[in-house]
This record gives sequence, structure tokens and C-alpha cells, in this order.
Amino acid sequence: MEILHSINDFNEAKQVIPGGVNSPVRAFGSVGGTPRFIARGKGAYIYDEDDNAYIDFVQSWGPLIFGHADEFVESALTLALKDGLSFGAPTEKETTLVKQIISLANSVEKMRLVSSGTEATMSALRLARAFTNKDDIIKFEGCYHGHSDSLLVSAGSGCATFGTPSSPGVPSDISKHTLVARYNDIDSVKACFEQSKNVACVIIEPLAGNMGFVPADREFLYALRKLCDEHNALFIIDEVMSGFRAGLNGALGIYNIEADLVTYGKVIGGGLPLAAFGGRAEIMDMLSPVGGVYQAGTLSGNPIAVSAGIATLSLIKSKPHLYDELESLAKTLTQGLQNAAQEYEIPLQVDYRGSMFGFFFNAGVVKNFDDAKKSDVAMYAKFHQKMLEKGVYFACSQFETGFICSAMNGAIIEEVIQKARESFKEIHFEG
Repeated sequence: MEILHSINDFNEAKQVIPGGVNSPVRAFGSVGGTPRFIARGKGAYIYDEDDNAYIDFVQSWGPLIFGHADEFVESALTLALKDGLSFGAPTEKETTLVKQIISLANSVEKMRLVSSGTEATMSALRLARAFTNKDDIIKFEGCYHGHSDSLLVSAGSGCATFGTPSSPGVPSDISKHTLVARYNDIDSVKACFEQSKNVACVIIEPLAGNMGFVPADREFLYALRKLCDEHNALFIIDEVMSGFRAGLNGALGIYNIEADLVTYGKVIGGGLPLAAFGGRAEIMDMLSPVGGVYQAGTLSGNPIAVSAGIATLSLIKSKPHLYDELESLAKTLTQGLQNAAQEYEIPLQVDYRGSMFGFFFNAGVVKNFDDAKKSDVAMYAKFHQKMLEKGVYFACSQFETGFICSAMNGAIIEEVIQKARESFKEIHFEG
């Protein structure tokens, strides 16, 4: 496989863009080799600048549930483009999209649109602090909620403690208000509440996607809901990744759980920059101009992204068996990968929900970030490189989630499983 154009493009990009990429994981630092510079995509496939084709399980990190360049979404965008790109004024389309989302979210009465998941979670935290008149928040090690200062913190293994910055440039005066607990460990959350009587909210990805794919235990989420009620803290469910990906009603529907605030992104923008946060009306009405909590954005609710979102959600609602079909493909893929790995005595843990899936080169079940960090990242890098050479594009990190799109079918999945079997065989005999 020739990748001369990608090599040249990467070298050129590094001269003017830090690391040559505009989001760190794209640099292939975790898996080695040269990141592929993509020229175009169609359906289940992406094509690099050297015209190599790849079956794409990244799907722009989740938004493209119908695959690349879907004709229905493209048609909606073409019509919208003719009317203008952005107005900085309200449009009917914004209300249409918000109503679509609210109709499928059991915890949301009002919602505001923004342009990124980071904006959504950052704004939800500000709102929670204002509503409760408290400053501290609880998050979970391994959960990623964007790169705002309050959320870029980590903690020692399994310790419930006030967070320390995990990135230079994050003031300790800000991060000290973030407590970090262990995912799927309710005792660590109780320890956080005992340590601080000033907790405004708990924020969690119910289907964690940035320590690899790790679903929360149902009992754990219910216990979190109860703790928040007991301590007058808000419960924030981050569905930026899982919303309309794991199911029609997202993780809220899968777990049948109520949140005080919910954040959305990715799928609701159909591939364009769009996100949202919403919740009970009494909380959301604290936002300016009704209340005193300020939040604004020049491109929030812009008509192009909103049109893509309306088209995507409309198409989703027109396909009643969509998520069953996607989950069936995810099940076949993950079980096929696990069986192929076992043939060559390579331990592999797998899981899936709806169109989301993940796998770890790990001998034990992964329930939290401590477990995930025990995975064999060197093995993942070898596997990733071999699959890439065979035309399969998995996430360029062990600690990311994979996505199925509706343009995939059984034949594509079986092709991927066979290529995985070949890759495991090569790894096994290379020693």
C-alpha cells in the first residue's frame, strides 16, 4: 500500500500546525506510522490522498450514523446552502431540531444549541453551579467531557480526591473544584460527597467512549441518581457520543434513567459542528436572557448544521429497525474479533451497545479506567497497523470507541473479521 501523499502531507502540515493535526489523537501517536490524509468518503469507506480505500469504523468519531456523504443529508444541505450560511439571528429550523430531540429525550423540557460537545458540557456545568449555588463537581477517571478547564483533571488510581490538572495551562484554583471518582464504583463517589459538602453536580458518560468503550452498570447509574437527590446535586448525563448512537433514545432509553441535564453532540449535527444541552425548564430558564447565567455563541444553531441535524434525525425516525440492524452488525463484529483472537491465544475483551463497540487486548473484564490501562497497547498498535495495511480503519488509539454505520452490511463485517484473523495469525507467528 503506497501512502506517499499522506507522508508528504503530514510533513507539510507539521510545519504550520502543531503536531500536524488539529486534534491530538489523529497524529497516530498511540499506534505508530503515518496518519492517513483523507480525500473523500462514501458510505462505509474513506479514501486517502493516494486513493487507498478503507472500511471506516471511526465515522468522524461518531456523527455519521448513515456513513459518509449520505444522499438524503447532502440534499438537505444543498437546499440550505442556497439560503445562506449563517444569520446571527433565530430561525424556525432551530426550533424544529430542538423539538425533534426533546421528543426523544425523557429528561429534557428545554434545550439550547451550541457548536461543540465541549461547549455543551462546559455550559451545563456552569448552569448546575448556578442552580445549586455550589462550586464543586464530580467526574470519573477515564470519562472525557471536552477540554474545558474544569474537566481536564485526573486522579490517582481509584482515589476519590480533589483533582489536579492533567494539562498545562489549567489553573489549580479551578481544578481544585473537581473531584474524580472511579467509574462503576459507587463507594468512590460516596467518598467524594463525604469530602465535599459543596458538590453542585455529578457528570458521567453512561456509555464511556474515551477509555475505550466501557458501559456503566445499571445499578451504578441508579445509585448515582439517588446520591445526587440525597445531596441536592444535579445529575448530568453526557450523551454527546451516545445520543442517537446507542439507540433512538440514547443511553437514557437503554438505562431508563432520569437526568437533570443532558448534553448532546455528534449525531445531532449529521457531521457538522453542532451540540446541545438541555434539561428541566426550571434549570434551563436560569440562562440569559431569561435568567442571569450567561452563555452565547456566534454560530450556535447556524442553519447549515441545523439542517444536517434535522435531516439525520428525520432519517433515523423513518427507519424503525435501524438500531437493531446496527447492533446486530456490532455483535457479529465484536464476537468475530474475539473468536479470531482466541484462535491464536490472544486475550481480547469486547462489548457493544447499538452502533457503538469496543475491544481491549486485556485478559480481564474492563469496568473502569484502571482496568482499561492494563490493556496491551503495544498489541493494539500492531493490530491497528496490520488492519490499516489491509484496508480497515479502526480508531487510532486503544482508548477510543468504534462505530458501525448503516452503509455497512454482513459481507463487509465478515471481510473485516477475516482480515482480523489474518492479522492475528501474522502477529502470532512474528512472536
